[in-house]
Amino acid sequence: MVKKVVIANRGEIAVRIIRSCREMGIVSVALFSDADRMSKHVMLADEAYYIGPAPSSESYLKIDKIIETALACGADAVHPGYGFLSENTEFARKCEAAGITFIGPRAETIERMGDKISARRSMIEAGVPVVPGIERKLESVEEAARVCREIGFPVILKAASGGGGKGMRLIRCESDVEEAYTTARSEALSSFGDETVYIEKYIEEPHHIEFQILGDKYGNVIHLYDRECSIQRRHQKVVEESPSPFITPELRQKMGQTAVAAAKAVDYVGAGTIEFLVDKDYNYYFLEMNTRLQVEHPVTEEVLGLDLVKEQIYIASGEPLHLKQSDIVQRRHSIECRVCAEDADNNFMPSPGLINQVTEPNGLGVRVDSYVYEGYEIPIYYDPMVAKLIVWATTREYAIERMRAALDEYKITGIKTNISYLNAIMHTPDFVRGGYDTAFLEKNDEIISRYRKENQPGDTDEGLVEDMTMIAALVNWVMLEEGTIGTPIPQPTGTLNRWREFGKRKGMTGI
Repeated sequence: MVKKVVIANRGEIAVRIIRSCREMGIVSVALFSDADRMSKHVMLADEAYYIGPAPSSESYLKIDKIIETALACGADAVHPGYGFLSENTEFARKCEAAGITFIGPRAETIERMGDKISARRSMIEAGVPVVPGIERKLESVEEAARVCREIGFPVILKAASGGGGKGMRLIRCESDVEEAYTTARSEALSSFGDETVYIEKYIEEPHHIEFQILGDKYGNVIHLYDRECSIQRRHQKVVEESPSPFITPELRQKMGQTAVAAAKAVDYVGAGTIEFLVDKDYNYYFLEMNTRLQVEHPVTEEVLGLDLVKEQIYIASGEPLHLKQSDIVQRRHSIECRVCAEDADNNFMPSPGLINQVTEPNGLGVRVDSYVYEGYEIPIYYDPMVAKLIVWATTREYAIERMRAALDEYKITGIKTNISYLNAIMHTPDFVRGGYDTAFLEKNDEIISRYRKENQPGDTDEGLVEDMTMIAALVNWVMLEEGTIGTPIPQPTGTLNRWREFGKRKGMTGI
């Protein structure tokens, strides 16, 4: 059994892994850059080691430094989390060469499925349906134009490596081909170090459905059912839920069997995700395989009552799966919202800075996976996500109600966040009905904006004080200043904005 784990990551996923390690009696080791000296994962881990300057290229992406640190501290395993080096073949191979267990799939599998062209070939060989397209590298603009005509517009140009919408361009007519080909290759090269691109048929307004899978070293593979991930902005997921409100029980069973077949076709070991596109007629196509833990894994955990990080560690330690497919039952509904430090009123620009106050929601069926705290300064160097808010309930209707209440309760001041934007999504009729697709945000932009304007105070309201202790301290301070301590004052009859006006009249800043 693994005894000491280096977490080659930061932020909320590092905190998440530390907590599972602690429950298992495993020593956790945090790594940190200059920007993360005061980060929560550094404080929670059993040990912590400095690995370099703030830019990730000089710290969290330094393979040799991470392995050197792992060997020096006596760790026998490395957990890569998601992002950074989690799907890096070289990192997995170097861990293996150093005698360190990589908590993830084999390097060969990462390489095979990390290249989307190779992944398409593997799925076709396994009989898994794929989106019509090509299984080779495009060599020129002229070839790209010819392939587009053969497949038929619209098509989508994709980088063979990486993801997250980088190196991806939608092409609706032949006049767009040259610019799309040039910019996609350039973006792919700068983002992934590989300019290879290929073409697929573009499925109009599909549902993005993924299946979580687990595979052990003995050929056993199971799926942990589905997640609906269709609410996306710029190909980045914003809200996820499980189970999907769109697919039928029959389709769910069929897609689950396909996901298992896809994983077995590449001898998959560990936790992974098979992602599908599902069109309006319920036809489904393989999209890609993520050979790591997903950001949205908590909704699966809440629906099934499992700890996926623990499952990863058990598998990496050589244990066979202790669950059979018949043991896996979806018993409730879960929704996750990604809370980000970004300005929803300014094209979602990142909003790093000092956090003045955090009031996290809690109660039955509410979970917050976060790494921030009052007084913490969010650095400019990394992803703007600061927390994941997850709820579960017995039905989807109740889960939506619970998420609305939790978002109402969630307050972060000092920075701008997307909390009110997420709340507006929860009140949008298309979401409530559950029939939404990947064009949801574009279709409902006006509705979301109007709801925020009419119902939410706004995420830019940094001075809003919700903590009653802070309000009491403010009143007491003013009364002491005026010498009126002990004199009754009128109770507020309006909203807490009256306290803001009260503070402004007294010349106080930040109120």
